[in-house]
Amino acid sequence: MRQAAIVLCAAVAFSWAPHAQVQTGQQQVQTGAQPTQGRGRQAGPPSKGGGQCSANPYNCPDTPNPLPKADTVWVEEMTWMDVRDAMNAGKTTVIISTGGVEPNGPWLALGKHNYVLRANCEAIARKLGDALCAPIVPFVPEGRHEPPSDHMTTMGTISVTEATFAALLSDIVVSFKVHGFKNIVLIGDSGGNTRGMQAVATKFNTEWNGEPVVAHIREHYDYNAVSKEMVSRGLVKEGASDGLHDDPIITMNMMVADPKSVRYDERVKAGKATINGVSIADKAKALEIGKAIVEFRATVTAEAIKRAIAAKGK
Repeated sequence: MRQAAIVLCAAVAFSWAPHAQVQTGQQQVQTGAQPTQGRGRQAGPPSKGGGQCSANPYNCPDTPNPLPKADTVWVEEMTWMDVRDAMNAGKTTVIISTGGVEPNGPWLALGKHNYVLRANCEAIARKLGDALCAPIVPFVPEGRHEPPSDHMTTMGTISVTEATFAALLSDIVVSFKVHGFKNIVLIGDSGGNTRGMQAVATKFNTEWNGEPVVAHIREHYDYNAVSKEMVSRGLVKEGASDGLHDDPIITMNMMVADPKSVRYDERVKAGKATINGVSIADKAKALEIGKAIVEFRATVTAEAIKRAIAAKGK
């Protein structure tokens, strides 16, 4: 009993210590931890990280990150400290991208648009230099459930209603506003996503008067412009079609994210490594073209984002 009492007293003494410290690398951080008082409410500094500052200094808002700077623009791959430090360094633009889960012929994975955005959002964010990428939204309107329409007539498709899509986007946008992002950008990689993204952007940009800016950037899905550019460079053929929900641009764009998403190895082995008369059998060449597609789309989109921010989303 005596030993337990000593331990208890030591614990209480620490919980009341006004300047508890934690060693992080070469630094000692003062937490200013205070005891918890009354009905579970915490007195003292605010808490972050999912825990109480009074319980562990790594839950305190200003504790230095104990790890090196993360080399990623994806919020889901970052710790809360990584996001905090990125925002403090000026990365206050966040890109919310919407993809889909839909049929795309015999070669492409159902998550076609999500693979495209995995490559493109990162390229856009790095080109801007002050932006992060939110997790890709894969659930978008793809057709009516009953009776099934559009892509919902094919198994594997996931569709949400326009109301659900708008509600989901709205909650994501508000989340980033709460955290202090100054610019919230929406981009899509499917025509069916456009109406919902524009409606959400218009609603919030009007309500908040551009603080933060909320903008839908249509230019990312200006597919005609991408096609014309790639044809002019002689990278894809004009007019040829296999009659599939697929084409060389989307295929090679996906390959930049993951060649498995277009069943590259299986297609080469089966002698099916072409689409609309364009071969992807030379993997290095296909990836080179894919990177050129990503670069073009990222450049066009980044410039459009800059214009939208300058115009306060109007």
